[in-house]
Amino acid sequence: MSWLTRVRQSIPFLPKRETPDNLWHKCRSCDSMIFTKEWEESDFVCPSCDHHDRIGPRQRFERLLDPGYSILPTPPVREDPLRFRDQKKYSDRIKAARQQTGEPDALLNARGTIESHKVIVGVQDFAFMGGSMGMGVGAAFVAGARAAIDQGSPYIVFTAAGGARMQEGILSLMQMPRTTVAISELKEAGLPYIVVLTDPTTGGVTASYAMLGDVHIAEPGALIGFAGQRVIESTIREKLPEGFQRAEYLLEHGMVDMVVHRRELKPILAQLIGYLTPAREAA
Repeated sequence: MSWLTRVRQSIPFLPKRETPDNLWHKCRSCDSMIFTKEWEESDFVCPSCDHHDRIGPRQRFERLLDPGYSILPTPPVREDPLRFRDQKKYSDRIKAARQQTGEPDALLNARGTIESHKVIVGVQDFAFMGGSMGMGVGAAFVAGARAAIDQGSPYIVFTAAGGARMQEGILSLMQMPRTTVAISELKEAGLPYIVVLTDPTTGGVTASYAMLGDVHIAEPGALIGFAGQRVIESTIREKLPEGFQRAEYLLEHGMVDMVVHRRELKPILAQLIGYLTPAREAA
């Protein structure tokens, strides 16, 4: 053993300091490195560029609803009705999505209040198979609308989806008229249906319940559209304008009613509910 090895072994080295893997968050828009705690405290909005990151249902409920809200049970549906398989079995994809998100499907409802106004809130989770609309999402939407009717309150839905769920074929497309009928039931009951469009809202979701609200709110910078930009450009053989299909572009062209920052969303929704349901709340 050399003298250098003996000296090195005699030095009491301190153990390597463990650093959490999630200490930092990298903004998907400006690539800024942000302390995760700071990012969460800013409602998952980048303090450098104001990019609104995607968040899940429970994070939405926690920030939007008053304390004491409850999660509504998700209606059971037949899983993998077509026994679909591509590179993986559809049943395996569902299991993986549930393990990743901890949720039964891509739409979750909660019952609660927003500044003391009773509401039912539904939130789509893009992390669950791209928020895709299948039978589970359709059943949850209908259950949320009918829960709102039962308690005489507005139904507020946060959309985030890549469209219909291809693994369920025509059964996923049938959720478009199914959710449209549920919205008609809300309107017949004289109850507001408010949509908050988040990034991204596309495909069959945009072609159905995402654009049938009494009021449409969008988060800043949210991608909102039906077909993708490259598909449109290749079809019309023209270059689309800057910011096409973004929330601000849609506001400018009358497709949404307002673009609201996440931190201002709760008071805006409370104000809208007060305007749209004054007689019911007075009773």
